Amino acid sequence: MIMSRPDPSIAVRALKSAAPYIRMYKNKVFVIKAGGAVFSDELSTRALIEQVAILHQVGIKTVLVHGGGPQLDSLQASLGIDTRMVNGRRVTDQKSIDVTAMVLNGLINTRILAICRELDIEAIGLSGVDAGLIRAHKRPPVRVAEGQTVDYGFVGNIDSVNAGVIEKLLENGMMPVVSPLSADSNGILLNINADTAAAAIGGALSAEKLVLCTGAQGILERVDDPSSVVSYTDIKGLKRLRDQGSLQDGMLPKAAAIENAIRGGVRRVHVISYKSADSLLAEIFTNEGTGTLVVADLTALSPAEQLSAAGA
Repeated sequence: MIMSRPDPSIAVRALKSAAPYIRMYKNKVFVIKAGGAVFSDELSTRALIEQVAILHQVGIKTVLVHGGGPQLDSLQASLGIDTRMVNGRRVTDQKSIDVTAMVLNGLINTRILAICRELDIEAIGLSGVDAGLIRAHKRPPVRVAEGQTVDYGFVGNIDSVNAGVIEKLLENGMMPVVSPLSADSNGILLNINADTAAAAIGGALSAEKLVLCTGAQGILERVDDPSSVVSYTDIKGLKRLRDQGSLQDGMLPKAAAIENAIRGGVRRVHVISYKSADSLLAEIFTNEGTGTLVVADLTALSPAEQLSAAGA
């Protein structure tokens, strides 16, 4: 039997193509936020963590922030607790906050850490409560429509992020895995939208990139057309999309988080789909990318970057 060797030139070309990005981003801070849907099955969970592991292993200071919406919905349903969402944000009562802590700090965070251990990543699990990482207060009732006010319950608005907590871990070669729970000054647990938490952490760290991994291919120009992915835009473009109704449901808090992240000091925000194979690596280590890139102003993009994004 004659055995043929695989062509090594393919791997060599890939390494050569990635090398400039590795040099550019080494020792820079990336905040990766993954929604709970990513962790709905073992295959998608492992696929994402393997990609995050590569970022960590090539010298990018990586922080992983996770959500847990689907798992929380499922456990609440099994316990007979109704789930209520308003404008893409979760209403959290006393029973719900207890379940939230179980799902985020227990189930999901621990599963991520277990995979990190297998991949030989020194990952540390923590929440916004740990060492006062995220300081927050209970959100007051919010007017969402004419004559309609919503009390979100045990949901927090972020006051500040203690960047030093994460910086110490990163300086020691560890990868923080952050659950978006916090507590107020009286020790009352508060649920915080994971996109909001990731944006605040990214701003506090002056992160090079914030990457939002979601089920959508990116930000869509037309909500009913999956092919209408916006390759790149800026804060003005986000406002236009919001005003024309292109941003709905869960994309509304994402858009707010993107704007807050950029205004807070994050250089670039990416919205990608975890469903696309190796989408995180493709977004970081290739010119073409896979999803939507958001910057403060389109003038920040070079002509070459605009050409690459337009062809993505």
